[in-house]
Amino acid sequence: MSKNIQYGGMAVIEGVMMRGPDTTSIAVRKPDGNIELETEPVKNISNRYPFLKWPLIRGTYVLIESISVGIRMLNKSANMSLGEEEEELSTIEIFLTGLIALVLAILLFVVLPTTIVHWTSQFLGGVFVQNIVEGFLRIGFFLLYVYVIAKMDEIDRVFMYHGAEHKSIFTYEAGEELSVENARKFTTLHPRCGTSFLLIVMIISILVFALLGEGTLFYRIWSRLAVLPIVAGLGYEFIRFSGKYYNNRWARFIITPGLWLQKLTTREPDDSQLEIALAALKAVIQEEPTSSTGI
Repeated sequence: MSKNIQYGGMAVIEGVMMRGPDTTSIAVRKPDGNIELETEPVKNISNRYPFLKWPLIRGTYVLIESISVGIRMLNKSANMSLGEEEEELSTIEIFLTGLIALVLAILLFVVLPTTIVHWTSQFLGGVFVQNIVEGFLRIGFFLLYVYVIAKMDEIDRVFMYHGAEHKSIFTYEAGEELSVENARKFTTLHPRCGTSFLLIVMIISILVFALLGEGTLFYRIWSRLAVLPIVAGLGYEFIRFSGKYYNNRWARFIITPGLWLQKLTTREPDDSQLEIALAALKAVIQEEPTSSTGI
């Protein structure tokens, strides 16, 4: 089994999405207990526009594409997991769900911490100190958000599927047979997880936002939104670099806070959830034309 190809994925409603260079798959547990599995080709516009693969630029492209695919797959899984008598979500409902989620994220993680720091700046000192406080507020709001939603039964199950996704990918990367028995023994914490990426982005934002200087509240908010692509690009390159040298002690030290954060966003899955994640991963491997040595 070839380990040259890196696979990634995400937890969805009652299932897991997996993605390779050429194929995306989604496996969902139906109410009757059966697994519904679908695959589709990856529409990667970076193949047509090579500049999207350039360092820094590729991070922004990957982030935007991941958000787009993630929202679509979440809603797709919601429809797939419904019983036959239940009505599927419409296109407008899917669009509004994604729009509301984006607006809430901007308000909670950009507007709110920036506003608090702006109105208390006279007590905080210089720009760098203000940005450190703003960064800690942003991280604090994120941790609080994750803690609160984790109390919901539906989200707790999503976090279990998140753990199943990581265990399945670890099994593949270890070169072992993709079985539930093999996957059980691996950790739910993976160095390339998107949760770790979010934490890195928040930390890098402290340094980048400090370069923007002070100004009106309007300037502070929109300047931060404007440089988010730069922050995302730097974060992506950092994750790629540290993941490449994960076996080195210094890289493990740097990655450790992101792994700690994953303890909030992953749960130990049961065997039925591992079965779902493995089914999704196997489907991607079998469909990849570049992975003829796969299982």
